[in-house]
Order: sequence, then C-alpha cells, then structure tokens
Amino acid sequence: MQRSHALTAVKAAAKMKILAKHARARLAEREDGAENGVQPEEGGLTTSLIDSDSVQGGSPTLSRPVTPRSDTSLVVYSNQPTPRSLHPTPRSLQGNVKDQQQIQRSYWRDFTAVKDMVLSSKLNVMMVCVPLGIAAELLHWGAYPTFILNFLALIPLALLLGDVTEDLAARFGDTVGGLLNATFGNVVEMILSIAALRQGLYQVVSSSLLGSILSNLLLVLGCCFLFGGVRYKMQAFNAVANQATSSLLFLSCIGIVIPTAAMQLSVDEEVSSQDLLDVSRGTAIVMLVVYACYLAFQLVTHHDLFKGDDGDDEPVMTFLGALLTLAAITVAVAVCSEYLTGSIEEFSSKSGLSQSFLGIIVLPIAGNACEHITAVVVAMKDKMDLSLGVAV
Repeated sequence: MQRSHALTAVKAAAKMKILAKHARARLAEREDGAENGVQPEEGGLTTSLIDSDSVQGGSPTLSRPVTPRSDTSLVVYSNQPTPRSLHPTPRSLQGNVKDQQQIQRSYWRDFTAVKDMVLSSKLNVMMVCVPLGIAAELLHWGAYPTFILNFLALIPLALLLGDVTEDLAARFGDTVGGLLNATFGNVVEMILSIAALRQGLYQVVSSSLLGSILSNLLLVLGCCFLFGGVRYKMQAFNAVANQATSSLLFLSCIGIVIPTAAMQLSVDEEVSSQDLLDVSRGTAIVMLVVYACYLAFQLVTHHDLFKGDDGDDEPVMTFLGALLTLAAITVAVAVCSEYLTGSIEEFSSKSGLSQSFLGIIVLPIAGNACEHITAVVVAMKDKMDLSLGVAV
C-alpha cells in the first residue's frame, strides 16, 4: 500500500513538472508575440494547475480547463488582466505628437518667410543699424551717431513692415486687405510724428508731414513719369483713381497751410493761441472725415478702380506669425523713432541744418524711401497703376 502511494506521488510530481514546463513555454510565446505587435489572447496563465487535494487522493486533476493544441503545447485560461504594456498607444498621445509636429512646421514656415523677406532686398543690409542705433543712445555716443544710425535703421524696417503687412492682408478680402494696407502702410511716419510730438518738436512734425506730401506729389510722381517714359513712349493708367489720391494730397497741403494763413492774414487784430488751436483742431477733424470718405470710396463703392495689376498673392506666413512679426517691427520702429527725434535738436545745432530742412527733406525719406524706389522700378516695367498706387 505504501509503495503504491509513493508511486502515485512520483507520477503526480512528474506531471506537475511537465505542466509547468509547458506553461513557461506558452508564456514566452505570448511575450514574443506582444513585442512583434500581435494582439494576445484573453487571459493569462493560472497560478494553480493541479489541485493539491487530488494529489493526496491518488490521481491529479486540473483546477482550470486545459485545451491541448498539440502534443507539446497547452492553452491555460485565467481571469487575470492583460498587462498594460500590451495595449496600443492611446489616440490622445498620437494627437499630441501630431500637434507638436504641426507647431514645429509652423515655426519653420514663419522663420523661412522672414528670412526670405530680409534677403529679398539689398537695402535690408542696413538692419545692422537697428542694434547699433539703440546702442548709440544707451551708451551716449553723441548726437551724430544716434541720429544717423537710427535714421538708417528706419529704412529697412519700413520695407520689412510693408512686406509683412501685404502678407497679412493677402489672407483677407479686398476690403479688409486694403484697410490694413492703408493703416499700416504709413505706420513709420505716424510713429515718427508721435515721437516728435512727445519731444515738443511741433515744427519738425508739420514740416515732415508737408515734406512727405510734396515728395509724393512732385519728386516720386515725376520720377515715375520720367523713368517710365524713357523706356516706353506711351503708358496708360487709371485716371480716376489717381485723380482722387492726388486731390487728397493737395487737400492735405491746404489743411496744413490753413492755421498759418489764418495767423498771417489777420492784420487788424492778433489771433490768440486758443483761436489758432481751435482752427487747427477743426482742420484736423475735417481731414479725418475726408479720409474716412476716401476709404469708403476706395474699399466699398469704387473698389474695382483700385485693384492692382500684379495678381493675387498667397500668404507665406501663418496668421499668428505675421501678427507677432508685425508687432516686433512696430516696437523696433517706435524705439528707433524715439531715439531719432530725441537727437534732432542737438544734431541740428551741431550740423547747421535747420529743423525745417530736416523735417521737409530728411525725415520723409526714412518712411518712404523703399516705397519710392519700388514705385520707380515698377513704372519702368510699364505697370503704371501699381506704380502710382504706391507713389501717391
């Protein structure tokens, strides 16, 4: 009897070893399939393959159903959960990776667009004057370096500002795009005038406005006709649109002269400062109303007369990138304009040039030099509507 019980225990131990060996082999196969991307079957290996009570009874029995696949492989079922490492990558993580890749592509697109804008013109080599002009003011290099460096810095900044404004306006329609061009096209002159007003240089402000208008009406317009006529005997342009813009420029000249004329023509009684201030403010309000009417004429009622002949352009920058670039350039223009106007008085006294001369001749070049060159170059290509639209 004892010998039969011992033989039964030996057989049960042998079978347990065989089952354990098959279970380890099956687990290794599952791990290899998970590494190769194969989905595992439901369940895992059982922790108790043989009932210990059945061993004492004589014949071993399985505590879980076992389905043999072959002579050497088994499938053992269990209620244990599948390990997390076998699950595929969640969709949320895949979405985050795609968003990061898209953001990187947007950054690279904006960087490439700004680089192409900077390298598109030889005048942009003067961008080095921007940090030098700021350093000249902060390190107190004197009036000459501060005025000259900041003056040269405004020229490429105005060119780059125009390119970014056109790129920003290209994504909108004719109305909004034209309004953006009309607003930001003269932002350099606006900031320069505001900086001069803060310095109390009223003569410089009035002289620069008058000089800008006269340079557009006489110098730039005459150069467009001259250099365009050298290459082409006959050139056509839209007369209605250019008559409207030329009339507005002439009306602006009259508005600037009105306060001075009112003071000079009052021979019998002297005009007080308050009366002169009221005349100036009234003239400014009338000019703003006329400009609003011109915007309605250009953008709403007769927008077909102001369409350019250079085709529709596609934006090369992202919307956020264009806004950030526009803001950065505007800040740089404001800083350089502040330092430029701050050194005008000392520069005028040392150089012998009057503030009126600097306002009429020198300062308008800073904001309009690039536009003037573009107008003449386009006129030599027989695109007079675009040329006059840029010049006037």
